[in-house]
Amino acid sequence: MGKQGLVQKMALQHQLSPQQILLMKLLQVPTMALEQRIKQELEENPALEDTGDIEDEMSENKEEEFENELDDKDGDEFDLNDYIDDDEIPSYKLQANNYSRDDERKEIPYASGTTFHDLLMSQLGLRRLNEKQMVIAKTIIGNLDESGYLQRDLNAMVDDLAFTQNITTTSNDILEVLRIIQELDPVGVGARNLKECLLIQLKRKNQEYPLRDLEMPILIVERYFNEFTKKHYEKILKKAKIDGTQLKNAIEEILKLNPKPGNSMNETVKTNQYISSDFIITINDDKLELTLNSRNTPELRLSRTYSEMISDYAANKKKKSSQQKEAMLFVKRKIDSAKWFIDAIRQRQNTLFITMEAIMNYQKDYFLTGDETKLRPMILKDIAEIVNLDISTISRVANSKYVQTVYGTFLLKSFFSESMQTKSGEEVSTRQIKKILQDCIEIEDKIKPLTDEQLTKILMDKDYNIARRTVAKYREQLNIPVARLRKEL
Repeated sequence: MGKQGLVQKMALQHQLSPQQILLMKLLQVPTMALEQRIKQELEENPALEDTGDIEDEMSENKEEEFENELDDKDGDEFDLNDYIDDDEIPSYKLQANNYSRDDERKEIPYASGTTFHDLLMSQLGLRRLNEKQMVIAKTIIGNLDESGYLQRDLNAMVDDLAFTQNITTTSNDILEVLRIIQELDPVGVGARNLKECLLIQLKRKNQEYPLRDLEMPILIVERYFNEFTKKHYEKILKKAKIDGTQLKNAIEEILKLNPKPGNSMNETVKTNQYISSDFIITINDDKLELTLNSRNTPELRLSRTYSEMISDYAANKKKKSSQQKEAMLFVKRKIDSAKWFIDAIRQRQNTLFITMEAIMNYQKDYFLTGDETKLRPMILKDIAEIVNLDISTISRVANSKYVQTVYGTFLLKSFFSESMQTKSGEEVSTRQIKKILQDCIEIEDKIKPLTDEQLTKILMDKDYNIARRTVAKYREQLNIPVARLRKEL
């Protein structure tokens, strides 16, 4: 039976043509990546052309012809000075400076992209390190992750230094240099875990500000770190024999620390992340209008040169050599590949449009109002049946695609949700339930956060028939911790 199943699976795989495989791959590609994919195909396949490049080339040729015509004419017929006005106003008189001395000039500073690794390397020169220690220090800095932590085991670094640098050392030697790096800025860098990172920062603060009482925060991190991370405050109060005010002040001091010191360098670097929407939905006279974002998608066509080569080859009745046949076979393959690619791009755009149109009409009430409670339960099968396409195709369309609406830009797959019945039998979207959960947790008393049982009761009172384990699942999907970890003093 196992062999028969394998044969059936192989037969199904063989049914997919290269064109279908290409289309499936292109359906998954978002708009931002599609531009790069087309550029790659243009570079690899000379039989494929961008009409925009052809127009640019034609305009450049016209400019060259015009310049050649000017060069061919007698130089005495005109003089460049004839095109320059002696009475021309100097450029500085056309520039306006509307700022007075009292005006406040606001300019956006752009910081250089120096990483904390570079900063650490520059500080090493201020330390008295011998040649061996300097190599160890550079190795440690090179092994720090983006957050500034040393995740690599010291014994593994001993082996690395022996094999790559031919340096014999011990874990104690590396630890000694690591302590020096932990004294550098940003504070907390070089720690091997969160506990060590917080302690480095607290002890540095204690040295720099001796008047501030930091003994209690240091004590909590050193001795009761496990209880602190799990917010078992009652255990800390009992073991440390302190009152609630002391604990609250200590926790406030700890929360001021930076758990990822390496990332602090990124705060001074101007970084912008852009999301390019694949679809745009607008509202015109209370009607939804959908457009496909193909702003950066060039118009493609077959190369005329390659097409003419095929025509000339077919028209030539003379006997062809083996080299000519191989050359024409190569040209034919490239033209077929270009045709497939152009057709796949066209099919991709059509599939994207009809799928998004079906989603837009299915969730019409939401896209008109922006009210999340009006989102209907919707699964891939619902849209697949409307557009008469396979569920896997709808999944590829929804994956990594964004839709721009008047209420913001959203990930397309976020509109898909399972349905759930209320006590009255009405079907509602699970996204609607998640929104209520989120709202309840946002307004809860942080001293006594709502437990999953309490949240379940609130939803039951609102006519949602839901189990506690389902509430816990939705809470985890929303990246909301359990009640104990949401507790504040």
